[in-house]
Amino acid sequence: MIKVTLSNDILRKISTIDENRFLLGTIELPPITRNKLRKNSKKKSSYASNKIEGNPLTEKQANEVIDSDSHKHFLKPEQEIRNYYSALTLLEERLKNKTPFSRELILEVQAIVEKGASKEKIGLRGQTPPGVLFAVYDAESGRADYIPPEYSDIPTLLDELVEYVSTTDDHPLIIAAVVHYQLVTIHPFEDGNGRTARLMSGYILDLYGYGFGGIGSLEEYFAYDSDEYYSSLQMGLPVLYYSGRDNPPHPEIWINYFLRMVELYSKKVFELSKETSNDDVQGSLSYLSLKEKDFLKFLVSNRIYEIVPIEISKKLGVTNKTVINRCAKLASNGFLIPNIVKERIRSYSLSDFAKNNAKQIIALI
Repeated sequence: MIKVTLSNDILRKISTIDENRFLLGTIELPPITRNKLRKNSKKKSSYASNKIEGNPLTEKQANEVIDSDSHKHFLKPEQEIRNYYSALTLLEERLKNKTPFSRELILEVQAIVEKGASKEKIGLRGQTPPGVLFAVYDAESGRADYIPPEYSDIPTLLDELVEYVSTTDDHPLIIAAVVHYQLVTIHPFEDGNGRTARLMSGYILDLYGYGFGGIGSLEEYFAYDSDEYYSSLQMGLPVLYYSGRDNPPHPEIWINYFLRMVELYSKKVFELSKETSNDDVQGSLSYLSLKEKDFLKFLVSNRIYEIVPIEISKKLGVTNKTVINRCAKLASNGFLIPNIVKERIRSYSLSDFAKNNAKQIIALI
């Protein structure tokens, strides 16, 4: 099992990521915008993670495949893209229930990653025929780049990883990095190990609040220089698992690389969210009439967080129907949230989007 000592450099990276995480928490995006960004991010991750494995599709082709009719027949590279997107969707559902990290979840994800593949490629790898060495081979030279642990050791190694995740007091970012390394290194499957490792590592980040709401793609940063990604995982160690990769002497090589990628990723997500938020405020305001803008400014300026139409109509000297119509328009653009009682709207609340962007709203109106 990889053991991590926190150096000053590692602590600095964790601190920077935490700062970006805090800043991101100050930005509120309307649900429709957040969902759009999440979908685009899942597409990018599906493309990037498979690109690392040598998938030949371009990003445009990958996006088209994801949006294609599910009943269409897909070639293997296309199926790989769709499978990864489906695995991300599954983990979104598991996250809602806070499903813990487990061997069962790992197997469930790998089965989706390898959907459509031959039966022996799904699930834990078994014993190879006599005289056949299971290894990761270089595509060009044919030499063994990595010889993983014996198939008989896999269940124990996975159980040790699950126990580590459930009992450690390591920082969540360290846990995610360890999960990534261990799954790639244990290499429990015939195929889909790298993709499953990236998915499960990302799930750990999500579980602990470091997934940044599903916005952005960490896989993009791994794919940017796949040679550096692989060399960081290998750490210059011998090809045989039992010759040092089971307990690497310098795990900081991988940890520093992983944290550097998360640092770049977290910064990008913050910048993207801030830029999108600014555009969304202006865009949402552009759909309002002058009177609707004045109404919004009145609510925001006076910090009226609960809007009961009949009460507001008396304050403004307008009809109840006028207030209801204006509230409905503000709600459709993300500034208000209707409070429904017995299928009827009884009042409205100022949305977090409106509260968090109050100064900008006032300045723009």
